[in-house]
Amino acid sequence: MAENLSWLRRGVAEIFPQPDATDSETESLEKRLINTPRPLRIKLGIDPTGADIHLGHSIPVRKLRAFQDAGHTAVLIIGDFTACIGDPTGKSEVRRQLTEADVVQNAQTYLNQVRPILDFDTPGRLEVRYNSEWLSQLNLGKILELLSTMTVGQMLAKEGFAERYKKENPIFLHEFLYPLMQGYDSVAIEADVELGGTDQKFNIAVGRDLQRYFGRQPQFGLLLPILIGTDGVQKMSKSLGNYVGLSEHPSDKYQKLQGIPDNLLQQYFELLTDLPLEQLPERPRDRQEYLAWEVVRQYHGEAAANESREAAKTGGKQGAILEFSLTQVQFPAKLAYILNVSGLCKSTGEGRRKIQEGGVRLNGEKVTDADASFPEPGELAGKVLQVGKNKFVRLVG
Repeated sequence: MAENLSWLRRGVAEIFPQPDATDSETESLEKRLINTPRPLRIKLGIDPTGADIHLGHSIPVRKLRAFQDAGHTAVLIIGDFTACIGDPTGKSEVRRQLTEADVVQNAQTYLNQVRPILDFDTPGRLEVRYNSEWLSQLNLGKILELLSTMTVGQMLAKEGFAERYKKENPIFLHEFLYPLMQGYDSVAIEADVELGGTDQKFNIAVGRDLQRYFGRQPQFGLLLPILIGTDGVQKMSKSLGNYVGLSEHPSDKYQKLQGIPDNLLQQYFELLTDLPLEQLPERPRDRQEYLAWEVVRQYHGEAAANESREAAKTGGKQGAILEFSLTQVQFPAKLAYILNVSGLCKSTGEGRRKIQEGGVRLNGEKVTDADASFPEPGELAGKVLQVGKNKFVRLVG
């Protein structure tokens, strides 16, 4: 894997810094990977600002897995501290600040949803860190030191800030702290490489500057494309309704993906699968079906992918009841939360609404308490959880 770096370049928009033909001193990431005497530390930060992750979010997580498979250490940072501020990148106005309870609950759902992608089992291949571990310990003196590393002019060069400043939309001082805190994460965990979308270049570059300031070797930045949504026009977003959620029912995933516009199929295959691009079917319709089948297989298994394909042909749901492992849930747990992580509902809030509306049954019996909670998985193992007429999962231990 050290010499064959095709996995590294697949679907990548940019790696920086990258020496040019006249630069003999700057080391490339490719050379670092080949010559390193130790596993590199690969950073990916995710702020749990919502309950659900969609396929667009999975792209850097999949690249993180590729580094794991190449023998390196993935450092997944849960931004429980930074989420309380909210990344201002790409936002035209200040983000709502979350409560600690919001962040804790969202963080658990995020980990459940990325579990099918990352290697959680091989020793030394994954560290899950919460940035409150170091950011909550910063005193005013250290914060002032961080602030002194950047000028207001440099901060306003950030695309989102520049646009808001030009339009005279308010920029609050706490938002200036976000790039510095994300950058300090790289110092704290001694990152060699940081992954992110193309909209994260500024924040990743700040991390490089801070590492240099604190006498550390600056990280490489590896940027990945922003996935266009199912509408074929705008970036994938839950608020726009053009997304495919990781926790969605397999049939729903399949139905959405088999309708991806022809011009996006190549990108979807490149970013969401490991399939050889030169071996894809020629007919666009065959490609759509193959994409839908492969993505469902990754998250739910081959049987679910086959059932989803057959159901799509008849316009219904799968005939067999899919299983959901309760090992993905941290108990005690509310039923509304289980409805979310099992894919029966798109969010915990929707789960509560479905219960209140009388649309949820457990082993055929209607559940009416929206706050119903279970202290351990043994009470649920073997039972069938149902939402509406067509959504079922069998809960297994």
